[in-house]
Amino acid sequence: MNGIIIVNKPQNFTSFDVVAIMRGCFKTKKVGHSGTLDPMATGVLPVFIGNATKAVSILPESGKSYRAGFRLGFTSDTLDVWGKCSEQKTVNISRETLLETLEKFKGDILQVPPMYSALKVDGQKLCDLARKGIEVERKPRPVNISRLELIEFDGTDGVIEVDCSSGTYIRSLVDDIGAALGTGAVMTSLVRTRACGFTLSESFPLDELKTMPFEKLIRLLKPIDSIFAEYPELRLDSEQERLYLNGVRLDAGRLHGEFHEGFYKVYGEKFIGVAKITNSELISVKRFNGD
Repeated sequence: MNGIIIVNKPQNFTSFDVVAIMRGCFKTKKVGHSGTLDPMATGVLPVFIGNATKAVSILPESGKSYRAGFRLGFTSDTLDVWGKCSEQKTVNISRETLLETLEKFKGDILQVPPMYSALKVDGQKLCDLARKGIEVERKPRPVNISRLELIEFDGTDGVIEVDCSSGTYIRSLVDDIGAALGTGAVMTSLVRTRACGFTLSESFPLDELKTMPFEKLIRLLKPIDSIFAEYPELRLDSEQERLYLNGVRLDAGRLHGEFHEGFYKVYGEKFIGVAKITNSELISVKRFNGD
């Protein structure tokens, strides 16, 4: 029993809450997740079952997508509407001004992680320090915003859709947009619509999964190799498969086909792992032993 279940995480559940529930549903302790979602956020949370947990540490960078609500004229300690309001201003911003400001946040930008986040500094989570009233210096980090689209705006409240690199904090993005406008802004809702290449339409509500028969749950699992969809395929014959599974580096020149340096999903009789070709050798990154 190995694979990936795409959960639509509900509000007021942590990602670890979802993992704990999935352990019970699938009757196994080997469960993990990728891409932590805040308790107030909803949406796509890929959960890895069985040997699929081996994939969590080697996931390709595929970016994420979000739909976020925002409100101008407010700032808070948590950068969202659930925090303590720290400032309130009158708003007189046109749609055109907002659109011009959004343009400044597209592409490669620097972003300071919020204090209310799971990011660790000197072994301590920033959110734990924040709850104690401690604020520490955070260095700006490079992130990429490949799409930033205004979906709704009524003069104060609105909705944006964002495609971004992993490690981007949408709350910080909203706060930075508010600062650029001179009004302040807080996030009012957040839905992750894409993660690890999976979309919201492929996800299942947690409540539905909790009551689903075990046999049906198993059928919903996506195969492990689906997480590596962007990697090209490389197929081995039976002798090459045996050597690969024993950790032997293979001469790329003797493989069946022409391959260049980079990452590959590797198949024998079935999917057996992820490897990379470097210096004309096929080197295993992670073996899944045919599971």
